Amino acid sequence: MRSVFARPKSLRAGWLKRSMLLSLAIVLPLGASVAGPAATASAAFNPSAFDFWVDSSMGPIKSRIFRAADGNTNRVVYALDGMRARGDLNGWEIETDVANALTAANINVVMPVGGPSSFYADWNAPSTFLGIPTGSGPSGSSSGSAMTGSSGWNETVGKVSTYKWETFITQNLRNALRDRLGFSPSRNGVFGLSMGGSAAITLAAYHPDQFSYAGSYSGYLNISAPGMREALRVAMLSAGGYNIDAMAPPWGPAWLRMDPFVFAPRLKANNTRLWIAAGSALPAAQDAVAPMDIIQGVPLEALALANTRAFQVRMLTLGANNVTYDFPPVGIHNWNNWAGEVYRMIPDLSANIG
Repeated sequence: MRSVFARPKSLRAGWLKRSMLLSLAIVLPLGASVAGPAATASAAFNPSAFDFWVDSSMGPIKSRIFRAADGNTNRVVYALDGMRARGDLNGWEIETDVANALTAANINVVMPVGGPSSFYADWNAPSTFLGIPTGSGPSGSSSGSAMTGSSGWNETVGKVSTYKWETFITQNLRNALRDRLGFSPSRNGVFGLSMGGSAAITLAAYHPDQFSYAGSYSGYLNISAPGMREALRVAMLSAGGYNIDAMAPPWGPAWLRMDPFVFAPRLKANNTRLWIAAGSALPAAQDAVAPMDIIQGVPLEALALANTRAFQVRMLTLGANNVTYDFPPVGIHNWNNWAGEVYRMIPDLSANIG
């Protein structure tokens, strides 16, 4: 596939203009949820789950564990949150009841808690601005003078310490689940929405021994496209006050390592089973009950759809046949859309893990 940068100048200019217009979609929800407004059917706290604390270089990190209905320990999926991940519960538990559907399919569910704006990546440094820290207090603490972000809690992890979420998920949490619960450390699944969708694909690409399956819903799968870095910069400032430059320098190896469009050949070579989805950016009937969902969710989903379609073309160009694509005729950047994707994905997930 020809790179966009190899096109004639007039075409590149047109692409840049369209990309920048789409990138402005990120700016709209300042003070609102980049991860998506709440779905109509909110589950909130689920008493069937239990807290599972694991130490890490970031401090103790909580996950929520939902056990498979048949009690097996071989079938495991990780559910990753969006950019405004909260410190008390994972958004999948707060906003949906997908855990009940997954456990009924005899799948154990692991929901890591926290990590706003992290992309579940190993960052280069704590998030600071001009060398000035924006968090204080012990690592993982909710005390101190950290900026109280949109997630409703004082976000200090990643500011007084360096985010190391990839290491946490693929080493600390993985090993603790094996040693303490007997969960299989291999042939797991992972899926996520928006930021979590991008992260799910990345984790699967570099840890194929752990993840045989990955799902991305409304993910940003072409982050090196024109305008995308600055769009994400604005989103991360809004979602907790995080500095994207602390995650990875622009266009360097660490940044390109996070771009699914760039590392797509790995996914084909690993034969990782993928579920790639994005909505049309047209509201569904159930979205009409929350007009702000539509105002915020339409442009964000348009941006995610453009990224996802670019990734689809990339994979098709590589001849990859290990992907299911789902582009429903309606769906915006919200939990109604993402919960629906989980229900559609469960049979494919069930057949490709454990």
